[in-house]
Amino acid sequence: MPGSAQISYMGPWPKDVGIIALELYFPSHFVDQAELEQYDGVAAGKYTVGLGQARMGFCSDREDINSLCLTVVQRLMERNGLSYDSIGRLEVGTETIIDKSKSVKTVIMQLFEDSGNTDVEGIDTTNACYGGTAALFNAVNWVESSSWDGRYALVVAGDIAVYATGSARPTGGAGAVAMLVGPNAPLAFERGLRGTHMQHAYDFYKPDLMSEYPVVDGKLSIECYLSALDRCYSVYRNKIHTQWQREGSDQRFSLEDFGFLVFHSPYCKLVQKSVARLMLNDFLNHPNPNTETGPFTGLDAFRDVKPEETYFDRDVEKAFMKASADLFERKTKASLLISNQNGNMYTPSVYGCLASVIAEHSPSQLAGQRIGVFSYGSGFAASLYSLKVTQDHTPGSALDKLVSSLSDLGVRLDSRKKVAPAVFSDSMKLREDTHHLASYVPRGSVDDLFPGTWYLTRVDEKHRREYSRRPLDDDLPAEPELVCLGAAAQHIPSPVKKMPRIPATTTAPEASS
Repeated sequence: MPGSAQISYMGPWPKDVGIIALELYFPSHFVDQAELEQYDGVAAGKYTVGLGQARMGFCSDREDINSLCLTVVQRLMERNGLSYDSIGRLEVGTETIIDKSKSVKTVIMQLFEDSGNTDVEGIDTTNACYGGTAALFNAVNWVESSSWDGRYALVVAGDIAVYATGSARPTGGAGAVAMLVGPNAPLAFERGLRGTHMQHAYDFYKPDLMSEYPVVDGKLSIECYLSALDRCYSVYRNKIHTQWQREGSDQRFSLEDFGFLVFHSPYCKLVQKSVARLMLNDFLNHPNPNTETGPFTGLDAFRDVKPEETYFDRDVEKAFMKASADLFERKTKASLLISNQNGNMYTPSVYGCLASVIAEHSPSQLAGQRIGVFSYGSGFAASLYSLKVTQDHTPGSALDKLVSSLSDLGVRLDSRKKVAPAVFSDSMKLREDTHHLASYVPRGSVDDLFPGTWYLTRVDEKHRREYSRRPLDDDLPAEPELVCLGAAAQHIPSPVKKMPRIPATTTAPEASS
């Protein structure tokens, strides 16, 4: 595995800083969206065709944001053979808040105790679905800064997306992503190529601190998302043009310069509309588009439209979705595996899409490609940036190992347990009734959780949460509890295997295939 370079040999910038390893966790239960349509008494196809969703993962009261993040972090560390003292920064992006003071990051630090490593920077970052991207940017900036000590950064994005009964409920989901960040990465950030847009709006927010449910203005949320996409793409395009001009090229940037495009995915249909939206931007920005042949054929009637007036223009949407259909198939459709099968995970959503692209392609298909990543969080904050995939796709390379680590996504999705919509509804009601209760013992089954999953065992009278881990081997007893007692944390020895310390100035161990 690419590791921490010796600082004396790094030069002014660490080389190819980006994502070295990526781990994804989603719940072991799902509800079928077609069955949910029948249960909710809505028209057939409303969720499956209108939203583009097939299944929706959800958590019982046995899982919360802490358990999701504990699970995905330990899974990444174990599967990549990493020691906890090789991590110098850990930051969590989440909007699933169960404590207004104590961070999820401090709960995860219990996994580090056997290593003795407490020198770990970073805390939690929150702004709707954008927090994971902000945490990732912070991790990359840390590695590229004078503060870097040669160790890895670890970024965690996790959320439980739940809605009150009604039209928004089928856009829920749950999950967590962990990303290992460092130099010599197979997915390297392209320096200077990042377009960001920040603006105030009440499109989606959570003012009731005693409830998991958001307040949503659906139409405004779509307008904010698409307007942010317009702005971010414009800034990104200007920056890459500037870079190319400095290099002596007058080439025009277009969507064809992305090998793949992934988006924050509240639901799959919005992603398809987003690809069409970017094609509209390319069309309007082109000084002399060919409307006789090629992708812009027959679009001359839309030459003078104003983008800000087209968010809900059905004629524009229909025309550009048709025009961008081939581009969507080639560059984006594969990214929707997790979104279609598990739903919206909030902060991990766009990185679930990135994981899907990796899982659905071979190392040789990915090598050398530019991956465009659009991240959006309501309120609102958005960025469009790009990752460059390494050219090295030889067996045993960093890229080969990354692809191999995600090759089981389809099998894992198929191994989940389907539950009836009535059971799902009862589970949501239980979460609603017991959210933030003290002196509470969860009622959900532990047996249906995936092996290696951390789960909530009780909440005491002071709201302190206790967790256990389901063993990786079903023949073994449950692993010892982590007891979260805030600043004066009491720790029952954790099951984390202690590994040899890796000095910060040496190469970290390679990942096992």
